[in-house]
Amino acid sequence: MSDAETTTTRASDAPHPLRWTALGLLGLAQLMLILDITVVAIALPDMGAELGLGRAALTWVVSGYALTFGSLMLLGGRAADLFGPKRVVLAGLTVFTAASLAAGLATGAPLLLGARIAQGAGAAMFSPAALSVVVRLFDGDERNRALGIWSALGGGGAALGVLLGGLITAGPGWAWVFFVNVPVGLTVLVSLARILPSLPRAATGSLDLPGAVLVAAATGSLIYALIRAGDHGWLDLVTVVLAAAAAAGYAAFALWQRRAAAPLVDLGLLGRRPVVAGAFVIAVTTALMVGAFFLGSFYLQNRQGHGALLTGVLFLPVALLTMAAAAAAGRVIGHLGARLLAVLALAVAAAGFLVPVLWSGTAAMVTGVSVAAAGLGALFVVASATALATVAPHEAGVASGIVSTFHEFGASAGAAAVSSAAATSIAAHGAQNASGFDDAFLVATGLATISAVIVWWLIPAKQQ
Repeated sequence: MSDAETTTTRASDAPHPLRWTALGLLGLAQLMLILDITVVAIALPDMGAELGLGRAALTWVVSGYALTFGSLMLLGGRAADLFGPKRVVLAGLTVFTAASLAAGLATGAPLLLGARIAQGAGAAMFSPAALSVVVRLFDGDERNRALGIWSALGGGGAALGVLLGGLITAGPGWAWVFFVNVPVGLTVLVSLARILPSLPRAATGSLDLPGAVLVAAATGSLIYALIRAGDHGWLDLVTVVLAAAAAAGYAAFALWQRRAAAPLVDLGLLGRRPVVAGAFVIAVTTALMVGAFFLGSFYLQNRQGHGALLTGVLFLPVALLTMAAAAAAGRVIGHLGARLLAVLALAVAAAGFLVPVLWSGTAAMVTGVSVAAAGLGALFVVASATALATVAPHEAGVASGIVSTFHEFGASAGAAAVSSAAATSIAAHGAQNASGFDDAFLVATGLATISAVIVWWLIPAKQQ
């Protein structure tokens, strides 16, 4: 098998003259989708106070978006293959932008939660379809650089969200974390409608609705199980039942795909080594990234006493290094190979996670998380380039959906693990004791180290 620099998913013979402009617009929209997770999380206290929302409702403001986003991405990717990625990109962005306006206008929980679910549905349509466009517009080394830019904007979005959430909440108010999406979304929508080429449909057949329902239910159950585990523990009865339901749902989905006349996913795609490797890398990377962000933010605010705005400012180097490393990785992956780059990036991440264990204080935390984020930024490129290296044009959408789905698995698992670790630490040592943070960062170091060994075996070697 070939490494990331070798591909069978060819772009058109004549490169589109505005492909880099299209990439910038698609990346900006993807950044907006990722920002909407952390920006909203920072604004939750003000949102709850003004709208009179309880803890359960506030939890669903975040979880409703994550659940819908994660569970519908395979459907969004397949729709891009069947109906053309441009149509799905524009439809998804339209839904997301309209839902953002509705969320900002909400005066109570029903409209706000409904709008967040609609935002997630729009994001699930847009994200895999947009990545499919990137795969089909670019080829060879150009594609690696394009994936570097795509990963830089997406990877840095979570860290930028901490800063923007603090700025917006302290300034115009929580509603503007949604309103800001409207002019950005409309501008990108109009621009993409004009310049994005009408790429031909890459697949034929009909949409497998029973398969879509099964995989959406299974994925939603698994993501909710991970979210719930953070608050109630991994052995909580409901968590276990949800995980079991997810396993049963995936088994039923696999059986149905073998019988369906036009399956949602070719199960052979899930068995390809590059796809498995890319899915593993994106899940581990996102889990570590989300874990580091939550741990760092929790430490800076609860241990060091910094406010949300200052914490956001302190996260600026984290965002910048994430984006710089991802952009650089897109340029060197063709020379180094995905396997070597992944191992080096995980080594950098492990070293960064060790810094707050060995030293205490704000500077050590920011330095450590920034170094770790640099390694993780490079891994986003490795994941996408590896998973999408050998897919054919008619598989680009659903393969992008697989990568995006495992991104959400990793994010949910990382948040759940950190939430559990924080709760355990507070119960055992109190909120002002740093030993729980040391333990959590040691676990992150160990996970990065073990993952380096796994990816060396899992990612195909670079062909000469």
